[in-house]
Amino acid sequence: MNFLEHLQAALHLLWSVDADLWRIIAVSLHSAVFALLLATPLALVFAYWLASRRFFGRRFLLWLIQASLSFPTVLIGLLLYLLLSRQGFLGSWHWLFTSKALVFGQALIALPILIAFAFTALQALDPRLAETAICLGASRSRVMLTIFREARFSLIAAIMHAFGRVISEVGCAMMVGGNIAGETRTMTTAIALETSKGEFAQGIALGMVLLLIALVMNALLLIFQGDAGQSGARL
Repeated sequence: MNFLEHLQAALHLLWSVDADLWRIIAVSLHSAVFALLLATPLALVFAYWLASRRFFGRRFLLWLIQASLSFPTVLIGLLLYLLLSRQGFLGSWHWLFTSKALVFGQALIALPILIAFAFTALQALDPRLAETAICLGASRSRVMLTIFREARFSLIAAIMHAFGRVISEVGCAMMVGGNIAGETRTMTTAIALETSKGEFAQGIALGMVLLLIALVMNALLLIFQGDAGQSGARL
C-alpha cells in the first residue's frame, strides 16, 4: 500500500468510529487530564511560594527545575519503573502496568513544566500588586488567588503546554503503563506498536488526532487571551 492508500484507510477508521481506535484516544485523554488535575494545583502553589520567597539554595532549586525540562521522558519512566517494581520502594502499591502508574508518570512529567512556566509568569508581574493586596487586608490565600488571576493567560498557556507534552510522550507511558490494550495503551504507544508491525493506517489516524488536539488547544489559548495581544501591541 502506498501513502494515499494508508491515508484513506486511516480516514475510514476515524469516520467508521472504530472501537479500538477511539478506546485508545479515550485512554490518552483520560490519563493526560487526570495527570494535569493532579500536577497543576501542586505546581502553581509551589511556583507561587518559589516566586515570593528568598532563601538559601533557591537558585540551585530553580536550576534543577529548569534542567528537568530537558530530561527525556524515558528516563523518568525508568526511575518510576524501578520505584514501582516489586523490589522497588513503592512496590507494595502494585501500580506497575496500571492506569495509576500511567497517570502518576505523566503527572511527574507535567510538574516541572508547570512550575517553570508558572514561576516565570509570576516573576514577571509587578511586585506592588501583592503589596497593595496585603495593604488592603487580603489574606495570604486571597493574595495568591489575586496573583494567579493577573497571570491567568500565562498560566493557561503553561497548562496547555504541559498537556501537549504529556499527551505526546511515549517513553514513560510505555515503561510504566505496559501498553496494555484498553487500559494503558495511549495514542503514542499505539503508534509505536502499529508502526513496528507494519500497520500504518491506525498510526496515521492517531497521528491526525494528535495534530487536531494540538490545533484545538492553541485555538483555545488564542480565544482565552482575547484582545490581550492586540492591546499590548498598541501600547
